[in-house]
Amino acid sequence: MERFWETKSLDEMSRSEWESICDGCAKCCLHKFIDDDAVNEATTTAHVQAGEVIHFTNIACDLLNTKTCSCTQYAKRTELVPDCVQLTQENLKDTFFMPPSCSYRRLHEGRGLPSWHPLLNRNKKTAMHNAGMSVRGKTVAESDADLDRFEDYIAIWPLEDID
Repeated sequence: MERFWETKSLDEMSRSEWESICDGCAKCCLHKFIDDDAVNEATTTAHVQAGEVIHFTNIACDLLNTKTCSCTQYAKRTELVPDCVQLTQENLKDTFFMPPSCSYRRLHEGRGLPSWHPLLNRNKKTAMHNAGMSVRGKTVAESDADLDRFEDYIAIWPLEDID
């Protein structure tokens, strides 16, 4: 197996190489928020202010198949969910909203792929699930969550990153 991620930068990767870097953990499909007392209404943002912290929740997008950790509408996800994360080579510098274990973020930060990554495990997600690095079995669907009590769903497990 060619370990292209060790010889190419993320900018140099082909579209298929780029797509294969995604480990499929689905943590990017979790709702996140920035606790900011100065803001009264939920809004989207393209950056984090100094001193702000992103809080991950265990609330998953309704389009997510939480068993396979894949989007049921991947090709149309940004149409159906305008705030959906679509990480590209152009916006990679904005990885602040991705969990520390995100393979794109890890490569961007020079940390390499983790041992549980599917590319290092015959393109299977089993090692990732066994390591607890995916959302499998840990989420509540957004349609089942009380979004007025968003803070009750804060989770720290999405911030875990091993090796």
